[in-house]
Formats: sequence, C-alpha cells, structure tokens
Amino acid sequence: MPSPRLAVFIVFVFNGAVFGSWAARVPALASQVGAGEGTLGLALLGASIGLALTAPFAARLCAAFGARRVVLVSGVASALVLPLLALTATPVHLGLVLFLLGSSIAALDVSMNIAAVGVLRELDRPLMPQFHAGFSFGGLIGSIGAALAAAASWSPLPHFLVASAVGLLVLLLVHRRVPGESGERDREVAVGPQPTVLRRPVLWLLAGVAFCSAIAEGASADWSALFLVRERGMGEAAAAVAYAVFSITMALARLSGEPVQRRWGPYRLLVGGAVVASVGLTAAVLVPVPASGYVGFALAGLGLAFAFPVIMDLAGEAGRRADGTGGERELGLVTTIAYTGFLAGPPIVGGLAHLSSLTVSLGVVALVCALMVPTVWFAARSRARELAARRPESVPARP
Repeated sequence: MPSPRLAVFIVFVFNGAVFGSWAARVPALASQVGAGEGTLGLALLGASIGLALTAPFAARLCAAFGARRVVLVSGVASALVLPLLALTATPVHLGLVLFLLGSSIAALDVSMNIAAVGVLRELDRPLMPQFHAGFSFGGLIGSIGAALAAAASWSPLPHFLVASAVGLLVLLLVHRRVPGESGERDREVAVGPQPTVLRRPVLWLLAGVAFCSAIAEGASADWSALFLVRERGMGEAAAAVAYAVFSITMALARLSGEPVQRRWGPYRLLVGGAVVASVGLTAAVLVPVPASGYVGFALAGLGLAFAFPVIMDLAGEAGRRADGTGGERELGLVTTIAYTGFLAGPPIVGGLAHLSSLTVSLGVVALVCALMVPTVWFAARSRARELAARRPESVPARP
C-alpha cells in the first residue's frame, strides 16, 4: 500500500491528467460543436462556473465528512463525466457538460489540497509544490495522450473513454491511503468559534494572487493549442505539445520546490515567478515564430509553477489552530476566488480574441501576471502585521 504522501501525490496526478486530457483536445471539441473563439469562450465558461460555485461547498464537505470521502466521490465523478464531452453536439451542450466537469474537478481540487495540508503538518516539510508537481505531471500525461490520440486520428470519444478507465482504476487503488478519514466538526467544537476569514486582508490578497495565476494558467491550458493552430499555422498534434511543454516545465520546477522555497521564502518565490511568467507569455505573443510559442509557454509554466501551491501552503498556515488542525475555511476562500480566475479567464480571452486576435488577448494575460508582483508585496506586509499583533506586548518594568 502507498504511504499517505504518495497516495495524495497520485491523486494530484489523476486530477491533472483529467484536466490535460480535455484541455489539449479543445481544438477538436471546438470543431465538433462548430464554435469560434467567442462562442468557445462562453462554452468554456461552464467549467469555470462549476469550479467557482463548488469550491466553497467542497471545503465544507471536507470539514464535515473528511477529505478522503470527498476525494473519492469527486474523482469518480470527474472520470465519468469526461467521456460525455465527446458526445456534445452544440456549444450549449458543451458548456453544460463542462459545468459538471468543473464542479467535480473543483471538489477534487479542494479536497486533495486539504489532504495535502494534513501530510505537510504530519511531516513538517514544505512539500506543497511537490504535490502540485503531480498535477503538472498529470497534465503532461493527459496532453501527451491527447497529442497521440490526435496524431492517430482518434476522435475525442475513444480517447476520453480510455483515459477515464485508466484514471478510475488508479484512483480506486490509492484512495484508502488518502488522509482525512473523519471530519473536523468535533475538533472545531473543541477549540471554539474562530474569527471569520472574510475579515482577514492577507487571505484576500493571497486569493488575489491566486486569481491572477488562475487566469494565466487557464489561458495557457485552454488557449495555447488554439493559439498555435490559428495564429502560428501549426497542426493540431503539434499545437497540443504546447500544453505538454507548459506542464513539464511546471512539473520539473515544482519538484525542486522544497529547497527553493526554503532558500528564497514563499513571497520572494511568488514575485520572481510572476515576472518570469509575464515575460514568457509576452515572448509567445510578440515573437512571430512558431517555436517561440513553445519557449514562451515553457517560461509561463516555470513562472506559474509555485504560485498555486505556495499560496495554498500560506493559506493553510494562516488557518492553523493551536492544536495543529484547521485551514479548511481559509483554503476554501482562497480556492473559491482563485476559481473565479478560471471563471473570468475564458470569456475575457475569448471575447478579446473575437474583437481582435488571440495574440492580443494572451498579451493581456501577460499583464495580469505582472499584477501579481504588487499583490504579493501587500500580502507579505499584511501577514507580517497579523503576526506582530499576536505577539505579547512587552510589559515595562516597574520603577
């Protein structure tokens, strides 16, 4: 049986593989339903709405029933919904199925992050980037599978059926070792009521960074292949490799996350990554050479590699109680706002592309990455003020 750390890592791989499998087939799905950039953006909005609406409820379900049960149910749902994408015939149908897929992925994402926080606290190590490397490797596996399926002239249906069957088998083999067998309600009662997360500026600022990162990551996933097909003249199979390049760069960077985070600290790591991601996306859209798209999306993957995992780590730490539990509500808030980035991203990129081009719209995403830099700075200052306020004030000596 795998260790809890390995089991959670595999769940991250599974989630990334589901996401990468359908994201890399967006051009085929767009042709299947006859959607242009603007219409496709609205259809992709279905997944984003499902993500944003489900995330806060997923955090509550984990607190009530334990992360393990939510991981199992949402993971099975994700695998079963995936083949339904291949049966859609109109943009409306595609949007509805993507709503279901987005909902199940959101529940899986929140629950696996909560399970990962449990492993981090047990081992007392900053391993969150490594867990998210599992998601990136899963995205790589899914996108490579998509590229092979496209090269073999497979339609999405047989491709998604195979991916779903393999994913279900893996999930059922490891889910029993995922932490979080029981809920947190009893422990919440034991420690008493906690201050509302809505009144903590640091959480809103961390969520803002995650929001910008989600827009950039979602744009790279949803639009990289279509950008290279329609703006750079690549074939579908070659264009699908762009998300694979993005994913493998992100995965390799995340594998080094523990020593890098220890050396540079979470906030400096977030700032540096934002700069690299912005430069990469700018290069992809400004250099009119097909190969530059691979380089640009590789830099975007490198720059965004630490954003989401480090923010999840910081949010979980901000919610940690004296008894070592807690963090579900903080993670729920941050992930909910992050998913509104996925919610806003598709219509923004698709709408701008419809009015101008995908080159312009992805250039705007590069600017969004740059906005992460000042937001991280404010988040660091806000957290420092929180910690300073908690320190006992020195008592002056009596004369």
